[in-house]
Amino acid sequence: MENLAPFLYFCYMLRRIQQQIPELSRAEQRVARWVLEHPKQAARATLAEVAKQCGISEPTVIRFCRHVGLGGFRDFTIRLTETLSRPGSNVHTNVSSDDTASDATTKVLDASIRSLIDMRSQLSSMPVEDAVTAMVPARQLAFAGLGASGHVANDACHKFFRLGIPCATLTDPPSILQFAAITNMQDVLVITSHTGRWPELIRASEIARDNGATVIALTDPASPLAAVCSIMFGCPVLEDSSVYTPMSSRLAHLALLDALQVALALAMGSTAVERLRRSKDALQETANEQ
Repeated sequence: MENLAPFLYFCYMLRRIQQQIPELSRAEQRVARWVLEHPKQAARATLAEVAKQCGISEPTVIRFCRHVGLGGFRDFTIRLTETLSRPGSNVHTNVSSDDTASDATTKVLDASIRSLIDMRSQLSSMPVEDAVTAMVPARQLAFAGLGASGHVANDACHKFFRLGIPCATLTDPPSILQFAAITNMQDVLVITSHTGRWPELIRASEIARDNGATVIALTDPASPLAAVCSIMFGCPVLEDSSVYTPMSSRLAHLALLDALQVALALAMGSTAVERLRRSKDALQETANEQ
Protein backbone atom coordinates (compact mmCIF):
# COMPACT_ATOMS: atom_id res chain seq x y z
CA MET A 1 0.00 0.00 0.00
CA GLU A 2 1.24 3.49 -0.77
CA ASN A 3 2.62 5.75 1.96
CA LEU A 4 -0.86 6.97 2.83
CA ALA A 5 -1.73 4.69 5.74
CA PRO A 6 -2.70 7.34 8.33
CA PHE A 7 -4.42 9.39 5.64
CA LEU A 8 -6.09 6.43 3.99
CA TYR A 9 -8.23 5.30 6.86
CA PHE A 10 -9.36 8.64 8.20
CA CYS A 11 -10.21 10.78 5.20
CA TYR A 12 -13.83 10.87 4.21
CA MET A 13 -14.02 9.03 0.92
CA LEU A 14 -11.55 6.21 1.48
CA ARG A 15 -12.82 5.57 5.00
CA ARG A 16 -16.33 5.27 3.64
CA ILE A 17 -15.29 2.85 0.91
CA GLN A 18 -13.65 0.64 3.52
CA GLN A 19 -16.75 0.70 5.72
CA GLN A 20 -18.99 -0.34 2.85
CA ILE A 21 -16.96 -3.31 1.59
CA PRO A 22 -19.19 -5.89 3.36
CA GLU A 23 -22.27 -4.44 1.62
CA LEU A 24 -20.78 -4.63 -1.89
CA SER A 25 -20.96 -7.50 -4.35
CA ARG A 26 -17.82 -9.62 -4.78
CA ALA A 27 -16.93 -7.85 -8.01
CA GLU A 28 -17.47 -4.43 -6.46
CA GLN A 29 -15.33 -5.45 -3.48
CA ARG A 30 -12.47 -6.03 -5.91
CA VAL A 31 -12.79 -2.42 -7.04
CA ALA A 32 -12.93 -1.17 -3.46
CA ARG A 33 -9.82 -3.04 -2.39
CA TRP A 34 -7.87 -1.98 -5.49
CA VAL A 35 -8.79 1.67 -4.90
CA LEU A 36 -7.75 1.46 -1.23
CA GLU A 37 -4.40 -0.05 -2.23
CA HIS A 38 -3.77 2.28 -5.20
CA PRO A 39 -5.58 5.57 -4.51
CA LYS A 40 -3.26 7.76 -6.58
CA GLN A 41 -3.39 5.43 -9.56
CA ALA A 42 -7.20 5.19 -9.26
CA ALA A 43 -7.55 8.98 -9.28
CA ARG A 44 -5.70 9.17 -12.62
CA ALA A 45 -7.14 6.07 -14.24
CA THR A 46 -9.82 5.82 -16.90
CA LEU A 47 -12.92 3.69 -16.49
CA ALA A 48 -11.46 1.06 -18.80
CA GLU A 49 -8.17 0.98 -16.88
CA VAL A 50 -9.89 0.43 -13.53
CA ALA A 51 -12.02 -2.34 -15.00
CA LYS A 52 -8.92 -4.02 -16.46
CA GLN A 53 -6.92 -3.74 -13.23
CA CYS A 54 -9.77 -5.33 -11.26
CA GLY A 55 -10.64 -7.94 -13.87
CA ILE A 56 -14.29 -6.87 -14.08
CA SER A 57 -16.61 -5.07 -16.49
CA GLU A 58 -16.92 -1.29 -16.82
CA PRO A 59 -20.62 -1.31 -15.73
CA THR A 60 -19.51 -3.01 -12.50
CA VAL A 61 -17.10 -0.14 -11.80
CA ILE A 62 -19.94 2.32 -12.33
CA ARG A 63 -22.20 0.36 -9.99
CA PHE A 64 -19.45 0.45 -7.38
CA CYS A 65 -19.25 4.24 -7.69
CA ARG A 66 -22.99 4.57 -7.18
CA HIS A 67 -23.06 2.16 -4.25
CA VAL A 68 -20.59 4.37 -2.38
CA GLY A 69 -22.82 7.40 -2.90
CA LEU A 70 -21.33 8.98 -6.02
CA GLY A 71 -22.97 9.95 -9.29
CA GLY A 72 -20.71 7.87 -11.51
CA PHE A 73 -17.10 7.26 -12.47
CA ARG A 74 -16.30 10.90 -13.26
CA ASP A 75 -17.66 11.99 -9.88
CA PHE A 76 -15.57 9.24 -8.29
CA THR A 77 -12.28 10.43 -9.82
CA ILE A 78 -13.04 14.06 -8.93
CA ARG A 79 -13.79 13.23 -5.29
CA LEU A 80 -10.79 10.94 -5.01
CA THR A 81 -8.51 13.65 -6.40
CA GLU A 82 -9.94 16.13 -3.88
CA THR A 83 -9.36 13.64 -1.07
CA LEU A 84 -5.72 13.08 -2.00
CA SER A 85 -5.07 16.81 -2.32
CA ARG A 86 -6.13 17.61 1.26
CA PRO A 87 -3.37 18.26 3.80
CA GLY A 88 -2.61 15.23 5.92
CA SER A 89 -1.71 17.30 8.99
CA ASN A 90 -5.35 17.67 9.96
CA VAL A 91 -6.22 13.99 9.75
CA HIS A 92 -7.69 12.75 13.00
CA THR A 93 -6.20 9.79 14.80
CA ASN A 94 -7.97 8.36 17.83
CA VAL A 95 -6.95 9.59 21.25
CA SER A 96 -5.14 6.86 23.16
CA SER A 97 -4.60 6.37 26.87
CA ASP A 98 -0.91 7.24 26.67
CA ASP A 99 -1.45 10.58 24.93
CA THR A 100 -0.46 13.71 26.81
CA ALA A 101 -3.16 16.28 27.49
CA SER A 102 -1.64 18.47 24.80
CA ASP A 103 -1.63 15.66 22.24
CA ALA A 104 -5.20 14.69 23.06
CA THR A 105 -6.55 18.23 22.72
CA THR A 106 -4.66 18.69 19.46
CA LYS A 107 -6.22 15.52 18.05
CA VAL A 108 -9.70 16.62 19.06
CA LEU A 109 -9.25 20.01 17.42
CA ASP A 110 -7.73 18.42 14.32
CA ALA A 111 -10.76 16.16 14.06
CA SER A 112 -13.08 19.17 14.27
CA ILE A 113 -11.11 21.01 11.60
CA ARG A 114 -11.18 17.93 9.38
CA SER A 115 -14.94 17.53 9.71
CA LEU A 116 -15.49 21.10 8.55
CA ILE A 117 -13.02 20.74 5.68
CA ASP A 118 -14.76 17.56 4.57
CA MET A 119 -18.14 19.29 4.79
CA ARG A 120 -16.88 22.24 2.75
CA SER A 121 -15.48 19.97 0.03
CA GLN A 122 -18.87 18.32 -0.42
CA LEU A 123 -21.03 21.43 -0.21
CA SER A 124 -21.36 21.91 -3.97
CA SER A 125 -23.06 18.52 -4.29
CA MET A 126 -25.36 18.95 -1.30
CA PRO A 127 -29.11 19.63 -1.85
CA VAL A 128 -29.15 23.10 -0.32
CA GLU A 129 -31.56 24.51 -2.91
CA ASP A 130 -33.97 21.60 -2.46
CA ALA A 131 -33.99 22.09 1.31
CA VAL A 132 -34.55 25.83 1.06
CA THR A 133 -37.33 25.35 -1.50
CA ALA A 134 -39.11 23.05 0.94
CA MET A 135 -38.63 25.37 3.92
CA VAL A 136 -39.77 28.68 2.42
CA PRO A 137 -43.52 27.82 2.23
CA ALA A 138 -43.50 25.49 5.26
CA ARG A 139 -46.26 25.71 7.84
CA GLN A 140 -43.73 24.74 10.49
CA LEU A 141 -40.20 23.41 10.90
CA ALA A 142 -39.37 20.75 13.47
CA PHE A 143 -35.79 19.88 14.40
CA ALA A 144 -35.32 16.40 15.86
CA GLY A 145 -32.34 14.66 17.40
CA LEU A 146 -31.50 12.21 20.17
CA GLY A 147 -28.62 12.42 22.62
CA ALA A 148 -25.94 14.89 21.51
CA SER A 149 -27.89 15.55 18.31
CA GLY A 150 -30.71 16.89 20.45
CA HIS A 151 -28.52 19.85 21.37
CA VAL A 152 -27.90 20.46 17.67
CA ALA A 153 -31.64 20.38 17.02
CA ASN A 154 -32.27 22.85 19.84
CA ASP A 155 -29.61 25.22 18.53
CA ALA A 156 -31.12 25.12 15.03
CA CYS A 157 -34.60 25.83 16.34
CA HIS A 158 -33.26 28.82 18.26
CA LYS A 159 -31.86 30.27 15.02
CA PHE A 160 -34.59 29.40 12.51
CA PHE A 161 -37.58 30.65 14.53
CA ARG A 162 -36.30 34.21 14.21
CA LEU A 163 -37.15 34.06 10.52
CA GLY A 164 -40.82 34.03 11.51
CA ILE A 165 -41.52 30.38 10.68
CA PRO A 166 -43.04 28.40 13.59
CA CYS A 167 -40.38 25.99 14.87
CA ALA A 168 -40.21 23.16 17.37
CA THR A 169 -37.47 21.05 18.93
CA LEU A 170 -38.03 17.32 19.39
CA THR A 171 -35.47 15.50 21.53
CA ASP A 172 -37.20 12.34 22.80
CA PRO A 173 -38.63 9.36 20.87
CA PRO A 174 -42.31 9.80 21.88
CA SER A 175 -42.35 13.47 20.83
CA ILE A 176 -40.58 12.73 17.54
CA LEU A 177 -42.92 9.87 16.64
CA GLN A 178 -46.07 11.78 17.64
CA PHE A 179 -45.03 14.83 15.68
CA ALA A 180 -44.34 12.68 12.62
CA ALA A 181 -47.81 11.17 12.95
CA ILE A 182 -49.57 14.55 12.69
CA THR A 183 -47.49 16.10 9.92
CA ASN A 184 -48.80 16.96 6.48
CA MET A 185 -47.35 18.17 3.19
CA GLN A 186 -46.84 21.68 4.56
CA ASP A 187 -44.44 20.53 7.28
CA VAL A 188 -40.68 20.04 7.25
CA LEU A 189 -38.99 17.66 9.71
CA VAL A 190 -35.23 18.11 10.02
CA ILE A 191 -33.48 15.14 11.64
CA THR A 192 -29.87 15.21 12.80
CA SER A 193 -28.24 11.88 13.57
CA HIS A 194 -24.56 10.97 13.73
CA THR A 195 -25.07 7.31 12.79
CA GLY A 196 -28.58 7.39 11.30
CA ARG A 197 -29.40 4.09 12.98
CA TRP A 198 -31.86 5.05 15.74
CA PRO A 199 -35.00 2.96 15.01
CA GLU A 200 -37.26 5.74 16.30
CA LEU A 201 -35.78 8.28 13.89
CA ILE A 202 -36.05 5.90 10.95
CA ARG A 203 -39.67 5.14 11.82
CA ALA A 204 -40.49 8.84 12.27
CA SER A 205 -39.00 9.62 8.87
CA GLU A 206 -41.13 6.93 7.25
CA ILE A 207 -44.31 8.13 8.98
CA ALA A 208 -43.72 11.79 8.09
CA ARG A 209 -42.95 10.97 4.45
CA ASP A 210 -46.11 8.85 4.23
CA ASN A 211 -48.04 11.91 5.44
CA GLY A 212 -46.52 14.02 2.67
CA ALA A 213 -44.11 15.99 4.85
CA THR A 214 -40.57 16.77 3.74
CA VAL A 215 -37.94 15.00 5.84
CA ILE A 216 -34.45 16.49 5.74
CA ALA A 217 -31.72 14.35 7.32
CA LEU A 218 -28.18 15.26 8.29
CA THR A 219 -26.63 11.84 8.69
CA ASP A 220 -24.24 9.16 7.47
CA PRO A 221 -25.08 8.66 3.76
CA ALA A 222 -24.73 4.90 4.17
CA SER A 223 -27.24 4.72 7.04
CA PRO A 224 -30.83 3.44 7.11
CA LEU A 225 -32.05 6.96 7.87
CA ALA A 226 -30.46 8.26 4.68
CA ALA A 227 -32.45 5.72 2.69
CA VAL A 228 -35.86 6.85 3.98
CA CYS A 229 -35.61 10.65 4.16
CA SER A 230 -36.75 13.09 1.45
CA ILE A 231 -33.60 15.22 1.30
CA MET A 232 -30.27 13.92 2.56
CA PHE A 233 -27.18 15.86 3.59
CA GLY A 234 -24.39 13.31 3.75
CA CYS A 235 -22.34 13.65 6.92
CA PRO A 236 -20.28 10.44 7.09
CA VAL A 237 -19.28 8.83 10.37
CA LEU A 238 -15.60 9.56 11.03
CA GLU A 239 -15.43 9.11 14.78
CA ASP A 240 -16.01 6.30 17.23
CA SER A 241 -19.07 7.17 19.31
CA SER A 242 -18.98 3.90 21.29
CA VAL A 243 -16.77 5.56 23.92
CA TYR A 244 -17.08 9.32 23.46
CA THR A 245 -20.13 11.40 22.65
CA PRO A 246 -19.92 12.50 18.98
CA MET A 247 -17.89 15.71 18.79
CA SER A 248 -16.56 16.60 15.35
CA SER A 249 -19.71 15.39 13.60
CA ARG A 250 -21.81 17.55 15.91
CA LEU A 251 -19.79 20.62 14.91
CA ALA A 252 -20.29 19.76 11.23
CA HIS A 253 -24.06 19.51 11.75
CA LEU A 254 -24.14 22.83 13.59
CA ALA A 255 -22.20 24.57 10.82
CA LEU A 256 -24.36 23.07 8.09
CA LEU A 257 -27.59 24.14 9.80
CA ASP A 258 -26.18 27.64 10.26
CA ALA A 259 -25.49 27.75 6.52
CA LEU A 260 -29.01 26.52 5.74
CA GLN A 261 -30.51 29.21 7.96
CA VAL A 262 -28.59 31.89 6.09
CA ALA A 263 -29.59 30.41 2.72
CA LEU A 264 -33.24 30.35 3.83
CA ALA A 265 -33.04 33.97 4.98
CA LEU A 266 -31.66 35.00 1.59
CA ALA A 267 -34.45 33.13 -0.19
CA MET A 268 -37.07 34.88 1.96
CA GLY A 269 -35.58 38.27 1.09
CA SER A 270 -36.83 41.43 2.78
CA THR A 271 -39.31 39.49 4.91
CA ALA A 272 -36.49 37.65 6.67
CA VAL A 273 -34.41 40.80 7.02
CA GLU A 274 -37.27 42.61 8.71
CA ARG A 275 -38.00 39.74 11.09
CA LEU A 276 -34.36 39.38 12.05
CA ARG A 277 -34.18 43.13 12.67
CA ARG A 278 -37.25 43.04 14.89
CA SER A 279 -35.95 40.13 16.95
CA LYS A 280 -32.66 41.91 17.49
CA ASP A 281 -34.38 45.18 18.35
CA ALA A 282 -36.54 43.41 20.93
CA LEU A 283 -33.42 42.22 22.75
CA GLN A 284 -31.82 45.63 22.50
CA GLU A 285 -34.86 47.33 24.02
CA THR A 286 -34.75 44.93 26.96
CA ALA A 287 -31.05 45.56 27.47
CA ASN A 288 -31.58 49.33 27.45
CA GLU A 289 -34.24 49.06 30.15
CA GLN A 290 -31.90 47.26 32.55
